[in-house]
Amino acid sequence: MKTRRVYVSSDLGPGALGLLKESGCEVVVHPDRDRPPSRSELLDGVAGASGIVTLLSEKMDGELFDHAGPQLAVVSAVSVGTDNIDIEAAARRGITVTNTPDVLTAATADLAMGLILAVNRRIVEADAFLRRRESWSWGPRFFLGRDLEGEVLGIVGYGRIGAALARRARAFGMKIIAAGTGPARDGVERLPLQEMLSVADVVSLHVPLTAETRHLIGPREFASMKPRAVVINTARGPLIDEGALVQALDSGRLRGAGLDVYEQEPKIHPGLLVRDNVVLTPHIGSAGEQTRQRMAMLAAENTVAVLTGGDPKTPVACPTAQTEPISAATVLDKHAAEKGKV
Repeated sequence: MKTRRVYVSSDLGPGALGLLKESGCEVVVHPDRDRPPSRSELLDGVAGASGIVTLLSEKMDGELFDHAGPQLAVVSAVSVGTDNIDIEAAARRGITVTNTPDVLTAATADLAMGLILAVNRRIVEADAFLRRRESWSWGPRFFLGRDLEGEVLGIVGYGRIGAALARRARAFGMKIIAAGTGPARDGVERLPLQEMLSVADVVSLHVPLTAETRHLIGPREFASMKPRAVVINTARGPLIDEGALVQALDSGRLRGAGLDVYEQEPKIHPGLLVRDNVVLTPHIGSAGEQTRQRMAMLAAENTVAVLTGGDPKTPVACPTAQTEPISAATVLDKHAAEKGKV
């Protein structure tokens, strides 16, 4: 039997790579650990591959699938979101697409809670102040931040990660509400998005990136927010219109923001880089050691399952064709009711 070739776009560690090799696959790994493959390197690397294990930074489209060849059977994303993969193009070619849900839920919720704390209590700003060796003395109004107890957390996308964040926020005494029009879940009141934005002290985004959710939070939404609210995004950068976010921050409309993802990632809007009330992290929502290991192993297990004629643990369903645009409210309700993909 001909050896199946699997192209892996980044070193996933010995566990996941060992699993692929033990299954009898020829494993080809992009050699540079410090950067993702360029488009030309990616096209060269996937040629002849039966499986591809990919990160969010690589565009998986029809051109790439055709370049790989008709033997390509599976594309395994080491992520929950698959917005970098043309799912319909894969389905037309009979290619299975998989992702890694669940295993990163806790880690991402942890980071979201950390950003909420960091922005409201000005932790990063205070750390930078001390590192500049500024002269200081304790005072009753020195580095005042916002107490979290009694504040309202508005969750946009009450799926796996949104629910995990809610559990953490309750431990800090926060009240939880969520965007949507469906029935309450876990005792969490659901409100239409604009209404939710008008009463939340902190707004945290946990929806997938789709055509319908791109710029879900823009000028109108920022204008609807409670004065001095805080915005947190650990989902996908393009959910927020960053230009509108900078304007809202410059005007004093918002207290601050905590961002792990960016509209033009890895580029960051320069207006965000200069603000002390914005906490920025480089897409590390799932960057717990055990979490990343579990993600890599699940991607490898999915790949092996498909290539050996089995069923992958976490396949991604091909979206059905839409005849009419989907409203943001519908996307939020569908997200909460189904898989909570982020």
